[in-house]
Amino acid sequence: MAAATPARAQRRQKRRAHGRAPVPSATARSGGIQVIARAAEILRVLQRQPDGLSLSQIAKAVGLARSTVQRIVAALVREDFVSPAGPSGGVRIGAGLMRLAASLGSNTAELLRPLLRALSEDVGETVDLAVLSGGSAVFIDQIPGRKRLVALSAIGERFPLHCTANGKAILACFAEPDAAELVERSLVEHPEFPLRDHHALMREVGVARKSHLAFDREEHGEGISAIGTALLDLFGRPIAISIPAPTARFLESREELAERLLAFRERIKPILTR
Repeated sequence: MAAATPARAQRRQKRRAHGRAPVPSATARSGGIQVIARAAEILRVLQRQPDGLSLSQIAKAVGLARSTVQRIVAALVREDFVSPAGPSGGVRIGAGLMRLAASLGSNTAELLRPLLRALSEDVGETVDLAVLSGGSAVFIDQIPGRKRLVALSAIGERFPLHCTANGKAILACFAEPDAAELVERSLVEHPEFPLRDHHALMREVGVARKSHLAFDREEHGEGISAIGTALLDLFGRPIAISIPAPTARFLESREELAERLLAFRERIKPILTR
């Protein structure tokens, strides 16, 4: 190959000085991706601990060195995604991330509303949309059923995780230790709904983890039963869809409701995860 002429060398030097920024190396790109993944893991750990954790506790939970956690947390604090939890030096989810989550909840409801309406028309029953908040399933949208007797709840209402269809479906999105921890938080937030058999609930959640269907058999309200499913969105947040109905009518149409709800789940999966 012929050597570059002085003029050509000068042009190359000018392009390097004034042209496009150098393309990051593969190592730099993979390092950036790793930092993002670690930051996301830290945020997920803090999401399950609303009172906050110390840097040492976070490091133990995510399996990273404390110095690495400190650097990532410092960056998250600057973005308001994490904030100090108190004088002890711990941190918790910050207001910036909460604002993003609130916006995401609104966007999710708007995105899914036409499909929720179509599902409600299809089955003739009320269809609810809920997200996880602490130890509760919080309704962010509802399409009332068209039949004479329907089950209705207020938007923003908080429901237990351990005795509702949407709550159990949310629990099924988590590994057993995390699900068990969420059950304890649900019991604290909803003491009016005691849990009779913890082992039976965890077995039920295990079945729901495989079938993608969870049930409320008059556990939350007399005369009302429900079926629910949930899946994780792009940000790893569980989104639950449930269909409540008077128990007599629910038992008559349970198989059909299960079939329609699973089909709906598959339909919205690419929408929530793209």
